[in-house]
Amino acid sequence: MSKTNLVHNYMETIHSILRRVEKEEEDSISRAGELVANSIENLKPVHVIGTGHAQILAVEIFNRAGELNVYNSLLDLGLAVPNSAAKASGFEKLPGYAKVLFDYYGLKKGETIIVISTSGINAVPIEMAMQAKETGLKVIAITSKGWSSNVPPRHPSGKRLYELADIVIDNHVPMGDAVVAIPGLKQKATPISTILVAAILHSISLKAIEVLLERGIMPPVRTSLNVPGGREFNLKLREKYPDFYKFKHR
Repeated sequence: MSKTNLVHNYMETIHSILRRVEKEEEDSISRAGELVANSIENLKPVHVIGTGHAQILAVEIFNRAGELNVYNSLLDLGLAVPNSAAKASGFEKLPGYAKVLFDYYGLKKGETIIVISTSGINAVPIEMAMQAKETGLKVIAITSKGWSSNVPPRHPSGKRLYELADIVIDNHVPMGDAVVAIPGLKQKATPISTILVAAILHSISLKAIEVLLERGIMPPVRTSLNVPGGREFNLKLREKYPDFYKFKHR
């Protein structure tokens, strides 16, 4: 099999699963977008957390050109791959760690949190969802039901992330994440979750933008600092929405 065919197979798999997400998760994405729109209208943050490589997705929509200014990503170094992949893997399985983060970032009743975990079985995403629900936040989970439901839960509660959220968006990532079978290689290659979840997150924002415009509210969408007038434009957003600039990682 040629390298070109391998790349083609990968791209076709991405397209296929994206189309499935578009078709099957439309309602969940729409409801998540409405929650984000409500948060902006009520001047409340939308927190975002992912562990390990899923933290890449929390970075993806934080302080980002073309994205809403409402997202408060919980970018804890203990859960970050650049700070040690082995340590991040250990911390995401550690019971009690989510409560420390929850308190540190000051999550409050009436706010919203997006919890990203494709496997949906480790302690931090599960306990973050539990603590958020107990405190009175709305929880949006982005996870793979197919993967999660077919592996044993690691949390003492026996729960998986998709069983705890108010809104569940299935990213339809197959177990193991990698999707391309290669002759002569036992394991599949090339993960797909980052691409799919990024598309889901931006789709949530698009729905929120649509809802806000329907309500007569101008959405706080950032522009690039690398275009003429970009810095000045974003400073005006800061003046209009000062509460969204109090995030710890801003």
